[in-house]
Amino acid sequence: MVSLATFGLMQGADTQTQPAAGAQAPEFTLATSDGSQVSLKDFKGKWVVLYFYPKDMTSGCTMEAKNFQRDLAQYDKTGAVILGVSVDSADSHKEFCAKEGLTFKLLADPGGKVSSQYGSTMDYKGTTMAARNTFLINPDGKIAKVYTGVKPAEHSEQVLKDLAELKKS
Repeated sequence: MVSLATFGLMQGADTQTQPAAGAQAPEFTLATSDGSQVSLKDFKGKWVVLYFYPKDMTSGCTMEAKNFQRDLAQYDKTGAVILGVSVDSADSHKEFCAKEGLTFKLLADPGGKVSSQYGSTMDYKGTTMAARNTFLINPDGKIAKVYTGVKPAEHSEQVLKDLAELKKS
């Protein structure tokens, strides 16, 4: 088990450049936990919460995922979809979803290519992992808000608040 504190000490994400609010979100196609392929363009016309996280089955990542799951009905009401991305395999995601009762899509980025496009990789003891960053993407495929170094306990609630504000404007 890797602790929250450990992930707080990781290097990398803070020195990378994330796509900025207003920029077109980088397109991608990744495998899901059920083996199907998902592309960002599949969600055109919807709000997308694209969140990157370090590792399946770790305390902070589990808390963050469970909070998104807890709030899923509220996201559904707003017409938003949640997509989680880590460098873990599709099989690892399948196990994580089953163990924690997650029903939203987790996407496998084992080479870290998509995580890199979003400036969301970090090095942990010589291993590349996704950094804990989130991108709120509007229905036109543009980044509406960027969150870096998020706190798992309160993150989902903050995204919901911001989503409600952005939808008003």
